[in-house]
Amino acid sequence: MVQALVTLRKAVLRTALTALCCLCSLAVANAQVGEHRSELSVGVSGGAVLSTVSFVPKVPQTQHRGIIGGLTARYTSEKYFNSICAIVAEVNYAQVGWKESILTEDDEPVLALENNEPEAYQRTLTYIQVPVLARLGWGRERRGLQFFFQAGPQFGYLLNEKTDANFNLRNPNIYDRVSIVSSDYTTNEGVQVGSGMYFKPVEHKFDYGIAAGVGFEYSFPRLGHFILEGRYYYGLGNLYGDTKRDYFARSNMGQIVVKLSYLIDLSRTINPKIK
Repeated sequence: MVQALVTLRKAVLRTALTALCCLCSLAVANAQVGEHRSELSVGVSGGAVLSTVSFVPKVPQTQHRGIIGGLTARYTSEKYFNSICAIVAEVNYAQVGWKESILTEDDEPVLALENNEPEAYQRTLTYIQVPVLARLGWGRERRGLQFFFQAGPQFGYLLNEKTDANFNLRNPNIYDRVSIVSSDYTTNEGVQVGSGMYFKPVEHKFDYGIAAGVGFEYSFPRLGHFILEGRYYYGLGNLYGDTKRDYFARSNMGQIVVKLSYLIDLSRTINPKIK
């Protein structure tokens, strides 16, 4: 039953991803429908990203904190009624992952057997991410404030991964913790328990999903465009195998991004009506 629901969820979300790709293409193909623009802007961006991984079976977590930054290009194609239509493409370096919340049944920290300190574990995954977003903006284009919404597919490739832990991963405190799915150990009865995730590298390096964000842009005629954005990414791919023989039925990422961007115009449309 769980496997069937996971398959259905993937089918629905992949359909949504395909629809977003089509919207991105239509935004460029129909550039002549509204008031024509042909403006190219490029720049840089940077910010913070909070991430988790949705594991099934569940692994209790808090937000993993990382950084994100890269290059941005934007092509503005038209103004349709009051909406400024554009396509945004980025190449970002991002540190994401998960941070396990290791607690007792009473929500108290689990103490490590070696040093009696609260156990802490996190995995940091470094990706190159490429979002391609259809953008709609409302407000000023050349001088002043503009509000925008953008959404589209995002693709990523894992460069490396790093584990940080303050306890012996082969000897966790299994007696007090609520969740044991992250460990791989043998009980006194000789029964092996857990997923072995502490020692298992990510199996699927390619990641894909849907990103959507809102924000504000303030433009100056000679200085450029200053942008503040909040964005959410929902991964459609899994980090680990999800067949019936695998431990996890799901292991997809979720990310909250807050970033600042600065763009300069390489080309502008000559039109005195553009404010």
